[in-house]
Amino acid sequence: MQDRDGARLVLDRRTRRLFPFIESIFADAGYQGAKTAAAIAKTGSWKLEIVKRNEPHRFVVLPKRWIVERTLAWISHNRRLARDFERYARSAAAFVRLAMIRIMLKRLTRSAHCS
Repeated sequence: MQDRDGARLVLDRRTRRLFPFIESIFADAGYQGAKTAAAIAKTGSWKLEIVKRNEPHRFVVLPKRWIVERTLAWISHNRRLARDFERYARSAAAFVRLAMIRIMLKRLTRSAHCS
């Protein structure tokens, strides 16, 4: 399934109720098109910003793209997430959640020691 076709399935009303704090969504050019625009319009107040490449034949760090890459690098430090060992998507998602909880707890305890 292409990205722009799958966006309609991900951006339904149920997702909006689960994540009311989201204001804008950053996406690459794969999400550009009428189908994605219609899916975003149905969600209400969410804004979709397509991050486009300036120079197609040169490596350039795109704005906001590094946030995703950095987060994936952080969670891949956990041995269980370094490779795709999980048989079920639900258990893989649980380990990603545990990795992010671990990162947040480290940050919270570090700031408590500093003050």
